[in-house]
Amino acid sequence: MHRYLLAIGSGLALWLAFPDHNLWPLAIVGVALLALATRDAGPGRGFLLGLVSGCACFIPLLSWSGIYVGRPPWFALSVLEALFIALLGCASGLLQGRPFLGRRQRWPSLAGHQRVRPLVIALLWVAQEWLRSRQPFGGFPWGRLAFSQADSPLVHLAAWAGAPLVTFAVALAGGGLAAGVARVVWARTERGVLARVLKGVPAVAGAVALTFLPVLIPTPVDGPKVTVMGVQGNVPQAGLEFNAQRRAVLDNHATLTETAAREVRSGDLPQPDLVVWPENSSDIDPLRNADAAEEINHAVRDIDAPVIVGAVLDQPAPDVSNASLLYLPGKGPVDRYIKRHPVPFAEYIPYRSFFRHFSDKVDLVSRDFTAGHKVGIFTVPSRHAGTIVAGPTICFEVAYDGLVRDAVDAGANLLVVQTNNATFGYSDESQQQLAISRLRAVEHGRSVVHISTVGVSGLITPDGTVHQRSSLFTAALLSGQLPLRDDITLADRVGDWPEGVASATAALLILVGIGRRRLGRVAQRPEPQTREP
Repeated sequence: MHRYLLAIGSGLALWLAFPDHNLWPLAIVGVALLALATRDAGPGRGFLLGLVSGCACFIPLLSWSGIYVGRPPWFALSVLEALFIALLGCASGLLQGRPFLGRRQRWPSLAGHQRVRPLVIALLWVAQEWLRSRQPFGGFPWGRLAFSQADSPLVHLAAWAGAPLVTFAVALAGGGLAAGVARVVWARTERGVLARVLKGVPAVAGAVALTFLPVLIPTPVDGPKVTVMGVQGNVPQAGLEFNAQRRAVLDNHATLTETAAREVRSGDLPQPDLVVWPENSSDIDPLRNADAAEEINHAVRDIDAPVIVGAVLDQPAPDVSNASLLYLPGKGPVDRYIKRHPVPFAEYIPYRSFFRHFSDKVDLVSRDFTAGHKVGIFTVPSRHAGTIVAGPTICFEVAYDGLVRDAVDAGANLLVVQTNNATFGYSDESQQQLAISRLRAVEHGRSVVHISTVGVSGLITPDGTVHQRSSLFTAALLSGQLPLRDDITLADRVGDWPEGVASATAALLILVGIGRRRLGRVAQRPEPQTREP
């Protein structure tokens, strides 16, 4: 029973590590508790323990997904994500048992203390997140350990190898903490509490050092500065019907931009080099609707600056596209980016007829969004700081490592995250998403303009610091200077190969563990008795 209590505690600790609770050290504690729960558990019980931990984490973490569509989709998504933690628990139970590399292990980090193996735990977490970020339907990487660490010293590691390295470090620290606890609680060779505590101190001290030493990794914020403006126009109402008054949403953003233009002319605000509207700021296709086109062009002329507009395009028929459009004063739209990773069951319905048997909510998405195939890069000459090369990212795309990295590889010196959080109400979803953008800023050494229709929005410098953070469901105008940086971080140089190596190593360890488990079973079988004639 105590194992399942540890698993529940693990999941709850992981949940509390994320915004808006922001208790980031609990991510390390959550990993440690699951490592202890699955110690000597075996693969079958490890699977169940992982499932319990995953449900305890994801059900509250993803509660925003069911605010307006009900409990079934929310629980379905949560259990699906929890199944990946169950696989992790299965592998952890397998590899944290009896020696699986032979009787004498030459690698202390693999042998661990009292069968808690910190390095194995860290590799399994990276592999689990690698798989969960890709399957099924392109994956859903929300809730990765790294995304809970925006306020942690560990976030600095993102500049070296991205989110996977941050996850690895969190899990390794958690494994070290678990190893220290195991030394104190279960060590049978030591007599006396003090002797056990002293045996556990090195592992715990190592976990603490690993957690805080990354603060020494530099995160430069120098570079020529440009004035960027973000327009959070707000929506008439929260919920799935936020765009029932599509013209009102467009009006809000155009009117707030025109208000900003008056403040620029009066000298209360600096002239912007770039203005960014959020996702869905024009759900009326401005390429087909003359009124919408005129309203946007009027706002662009008034502010006298390039404007990136989030729009829904009625193409390719009968589907639609989620787009970022670059407008220039006097020229109209000159470039576009189409969202490359539409969200399954939110922007398109795979196997619609099949899933309709489980919920009629699938028909809330009446027209599927089509995926784009081109990396988005908007080249904008600025007034004082050379050329802005903006890399647009739309909504949940910011959670996918490769999509953001592609923009940097294509030359982006500024990242733009356009999102619409109106469908998630007054939940933690917007804070969780902002935390991901903060990690991306450190990972790529780029400033990030994170702008939402309803908040939470912010201007983020390359060290992950948020400036002018807005509130939910208010109209807000963000205006500030952000540095442009062209330097490539180590994370961008190495790409995704460290994650691939870690995942492949974890897979190899699992195969070895399965093989040795089978050999052990064969060795334990009694030899058949032979009768003498």
